[in-house]
Amino acid sequence: MIKKALIPFAFQSFPVIKDIFHITVIFNTGAAFGILRKHTFLLIMISLFFILLLFFLAEKEGTRSKTLHIAYGLIMGGAGSNLFDRIFYGHVIDYLDFRIWPVFNLSDSCICIGVGLVLVHSIKEHYREKKDSHHS
Repeated sequence: MIKKALIPFAFQSFPVIKDIFHITVIFNTGAAFGILRKHTFLLIMISLFFILLLFFLAEKEGTRSKTLHIAYGLIMGGAGSNLFDRIFYGHVIDYLDFRIWPVFNLSDSCICIGVGLVLVHSIKEHYREKKDSHHS
């Protein structure tokens, strides 16, 4: 658990590439960009809801789309990791600091990549269905 090892370095910043990328350890009691600060219980409930929803959608999808399975796995894994932090630490541990964006963590990246894959898949499916309906 990389994040647990970072706890002793809370509120410190270590340059990896000066002024471009730092490891900056912060404790985020909110969601993205710090919204809903100190609403840990609500964020836990929202996370559980979306993890269960995605699990249901993945089961419903079956084996038709590997892309969606990967996307759902990334989203559920990222959400699950942040959920773990909220339940056991009372906050999410963020540490990736690119200096032009709020500090975030690998779990956040997994969620964003997963959502991006779902969007790409949905757009491709939309155009595939549109193309198929014109040929019918």
